[in-house]
Amino acid sequence: MVKTKPVYAFEEADSKNRMLLGGKGAGLSEMTRLKLPVPPGFTITTEVCNKYYDNNRKLPKDVMPAVMKNIAKMEKKTGKKWNSTKNPLLVSVRSGAAISMPGMMDTILNLGLNEKTVEGFAEQTKNPRFSWDSYRRFIQLFGKVVFGVCDTKFDHVLDSVKEKQGVTDDSKLSVESLKNIVSEYKKICEEHTKRKFPDTPDEQLVLSIEAVFKSWMGERAIVYREKNNITKDIANGTAVNVVAMVFGNMGDDSATGVVFTRNGNNGKKELEGEYLINAQGEDVVAGVRTGKNIEFLKKDMPKSHRELSKACAKLEKHFREPQDIEFTIEQGKFYLLQTRTAKMSASALVKTSVDMVKEKLIGKNRALARIPAQQLEALLHRTMDESKIKNYKQLAKGIAASPGAASGIVVFDVKKAIELGDTGNKVILVRKETKPEDVPAFFSSEGILTSLGGKSSHAAIVSRGMGKPCIVGCPELKINYDNNTCTANGITIKEKDTITIDGSAGTVFIGEVPTVEPKMTKDFEQILDWAQKTKTLGIRANADTPEGAKLAREFGGQGIGLCRTERMFNGSDRINLFVEMIMAENIEERNKILSKLGQLQKSDFIEILQAMEGYEVTIRLLDPPLHEFLPNPEELSERIQKLKTSGDAEGVRKTEIILKRARELAEINPMMGHRGVRVGITYPEIYEMQIRAVFDALVELTKRKVKAHPQIMIPQISSIAELNHIKKIYDRIKKETETKHKMKLKINFGTMIEVVRAALTANELATTAEFFSFGTNDLTQGTFSFSREDVEGKFLPEYMEKELLERNPFQSIDVNGVGSLIKIGVTAGRELRPNMEIGICGEHGGDPNSIKFCHSIGLSYVSASPHRIPIAIIAAAQAAIEQPKKAKKKKKSKK
Repeated sequence: MVKTKPVYAFEEADSKNRMLLGGKGAGLSEMTRLKLPVPPGFTITTEVCNKYYDNNRKLPKDVMPAVMKNIAKMEKKTGKKWNSTKNPLLVSVRSGAAISMPGMMDTILNLGLNEKTVEGFAEQTKNPRFSWDSYRRFIQLFGKVVFGVCDTKFDHVLDSVKEKQGVTDDSKLSVESLKNIVSEYKKICEEHTKRKFPDTPDEQLVLSIEAVFKSWMGERAIVYREKNNITKDIANGTAVNVVAMVFGNMGDDSATGVVFTRNGNNGKKELEGEYLINAQGEDVVAGVRTGKNIEFLKKDMPKSHRELSKACAKLEKHFREPQDIEFTIEQGKFYLLQTRTAKMSASALVKTSVDMVKEKLIGKNRALARIPAQQLEALLHRTMDESKIKNYKQLAKGIAASPGAASGIVVFDVKKAIELGDTGNKVILVRKETKPEDVPAFFSSEGILTSLGGKSSHAAIVSRGMGKPCIVGCPELKINYDNNTCTANGITIKEKDTITIDGSAGTVFIGEVPTVEPKMTKDFEQILDWAQKTKTLGIRANADTPEGAKLAREFGGQGIGLCRTERMFNGSDRINLFVEMIMAENIEERNKILSKLGQLQKSDFIEILQAMEGYEVTIRLLDPPLHEFLPNPEELSERIQKLKTSGDAEGVRKTEIILKRARELAEINPMMGHRGVRVGITYPEIYEMQIRAVFDALVELTKRKVKAHPQIMIPQISSIAELNHIKKIYDRIKKETETKHKMKLKINFGTMIEVVRAALTANELATTAEFFSFGTNDLTQGTFSFSREDVEGKFLPEYMEKELLERNPFQSIDVNGVGSLIKIGVTAGRELRPNMEIGICGEHGGDPNSIKFCHSIGLSYVSASPHRIPIAIIAAAQAAIEQPKKAKKKKKSKK
């Protein structure tokens, strides 16, 4: 193994090693190699970050000597001197993990300024005002990032001095005012830290490097990794990039900006971005000023616009991905500060994939592999109902930053947005601008609305990456944090008032505007077509209604992997019948009611099988315990008290009978109690009714020449004895039905494997079961001895924060534990039945990581909710691309 160094200059680094250099370092290194105009600098590796944490948050001894050697190299390249009073070298210190995490970690600019070098910088630039403004910015950023000083303390000082001088724009502040601000800023830092503000560039650099490493474990970075499933194998630590400063705020011949080589919102092949004249990069990204559209740069700075356009074309062609590029123009000289794969909306990802194949920039496999499957969920969200918009008042219009519609209550405070969002409220986060520390609230909100900023602002980029609707740069929206109100066009909106935002059009409406189902675009259909032809894993749906089955089929589902029959009893026309069945005092009475329920079930099965004609439909017999269909005893006791108060003796008598039955059926641990096959054994007439309804439905459809393929699945099996007990009922009904109708009927009989013992004895179950379907939700609960309802709300988040668990095992299959049980079951089942159909039907069926695991072990299919089917199809295709050796010859699908 090649020994790595702690520090690499951009020109000597291996830009392909993103895990070591981080995305930003790799990009700077590659741009340097391509001879593009990049300021000199170096990268401190992610390995140093990990050693820093292993070393009790102390830098390894070999790091700073290596850093200072590279500072000396930068001095030679720039002709400037570190800590010089005449020609000082200033640097930026930036984070950069292997995967882009916009705004989640920290950056410090203008490092190297102190009371002496600031004068030298003023002499060097012949611009004292600019020099002191740079110093002012450095102290604020350093104070916030390194010392944790609250931004508002600095803002109060700045606002006060501007008011005293009688100006509104920072750029109009005099040198004297800026010197006063610097003095006050230092006092704020010194009061906060109880120490003198560090004046030597060496000390500033050490503290800044440590601060960037610390930000890897900061709250917003942890939350972002958690929510985006960024595990250690994807990004393990952040690198630190030290880059020679170039300045976009040196006058009207200087500028800074961010540009995307394709439109991040809709995917069109056009430069999209913004720039600010006489500004630093943070001004654009933070959204504190709304930038000018990049097309105006052609007029303002034609030479720089030409250089930018050439660089964009070169970088996109080189990386074969749309790029997100940061640039600075210092007194007419053009520099590139960063390039990375652009964060795009789901629709833009789909369009760019199709377009780049047409342009012969990439092949179909890469077109599929580059799309984060999970992000496609945004394309399947509902959009505003255009026919109903006219009934709602438009409040304001801003810049459409991330597509989709979202309604919710207005919340101005970040912490309150998290609290309300995490307790089930639909929240629209409304801010003047958003900062990286606000990101945890993004996850808890339906959408984001800011009055400042442009398409390159922090809010826009992060929302787009998350698939959250977002509007930025809405200047007519005047926000008052003190009163928790915002006003636009004479209308005042208070906290908790409902609004709807359309991130595709940039419009804000008062009230909750109705939404409609999304429509498939031609590009999305093309991507799904490529994916269907590439994948080898079957994709089926979890669907319990004809509507669900039709939707699943529209989205590309080929069969139903889980039809939950208990959900059919919850309809208003049948729940009372089912309760009557539970309350029946003898078998004769129960059978009469079951006969009526059987007819209803038969009609349900006919409709679902017809909707999924040509494909398998796996029908799971009743799973939940019977008491779940009855009101809980506490409710019944309260009802009895009210009936007694009103003098309704007959009502009291009837309710007391139900209460007695509810108490008889109540269980201490229902998940492991009287449910599934255990109900089928103790109340065989229930399973008999359901099995007969499936056979009768098949008879009717066969007569109509409909190609129906029902399968009967028994839940909660733990032994072959249980399975064989139900198989006898199945065999008897099959024989009776075939004799009665004089026809042969094919309905596969199988079992759900969700009990640990079932997985371990799968070799026995396979003697009877014709197929297996792993119920990964219950199997996960049993394997971990976790009750999902309890752990997710109590200690699971802490387990993940402390890295005791890498992922939530209820969202992504626990490969080592639950995965091992599934492998045991698959191996045992196929030893006896080599072509046995085996799938999963838990919520994991829509999770891309779980799908890749299922592909790797040779499952026949996964089953997901209808809206997640396109995600599953793409993820299955990606698995086939990543694991080609595992791909098996695909069977022809039924039509």
